[in-house]
Amino acid sequence: MTIETKIAQYRQDGFPKVWVSDQGDGTYTNPVLHADYSDPDIVRVGEDFFMVASSFNCIPGFPVLHSKDLVNWKIINHIADEIPFPNYVKPEHGKAVWAPSIRYHDGYYWV
Repeated sequence: MTIETKIAQYRQDGFPKVWVSDQGDGTYTNPVLHADYSDPDIVRVGEDFFMVASSFNCIPGFPVLHSKDLVNWKIINHIADEIPFPNYVKPEHGKAVWAPSIRYHDGYYWV
């Protein structure tokens, strides 16, 4: 068994390089999204893919991402600008917003 350790690559100005999974030659490297998008759900509408994910008690809540190829994703919005306080001030297991589902019907996106 081989264990490989990767060290963050840095640009010449000392800042870390941004993770890009698209290799530019029709291939990609996992993870496609170098971030924590738990409980994702994706819907395809025409040539576009839209994804929502859990945000728990983080604000803004429920990120919405868009992709044309399931490799290159961009955050385009959030579903919840705020969540009601004081109900969610203190993180508690099972309390907050999580596991969204996204659907498209009659010209509307439903989360």
